[in-house]
Amino acid sequence: MSRPRHPVPDCPTGPGVLPTYRWRQAPDGLLTRRQLRARGLRPNGQDVAAQIQWRSRFGGTGLALLYRPELASPVREMTPRRRAALAAANRARRMCPDCGRDAGYVLPVRYGTCIPCADGTELTQNRRPPS
Repeated sequence: MSRPRHPVPDCPTGPGVLPTYRWRQAPDGLLTRRQLRARGLRPNGQDVAAQIQWRSRFGGTGLALLYRPELASPVREMTPRRRAALAAANRARRMCPDCGRDAGYVLPVRYGTCIPCADGTELTQNRRPPS
């Protein structure tokens, strides 16, 4: 048996205000963007139908927007040019600016280089000269 579905009591109600529900108490048939994407759908410009609000363990509140799947459209297919641009962008995120090699992983933003270059364990003869 499911729990009763009641709006969150401390949220405003009235005309022009989205229906707000507690975590796991939204009516069936409303989906978040991630749930739509998992079904191969996109919101397609429709208005938000409702929202879910919850209290975070860090003292704040979380919010998720809900959409109607019957108004959603299929996800557009990726074009070859878009796929190539995405591959180039991901490749650039893996290239180390110090040694010039493909690290095989996305470089940590904290260091801006591959881990061997950041640790100083990279051999100096493999480094590119500063430009």
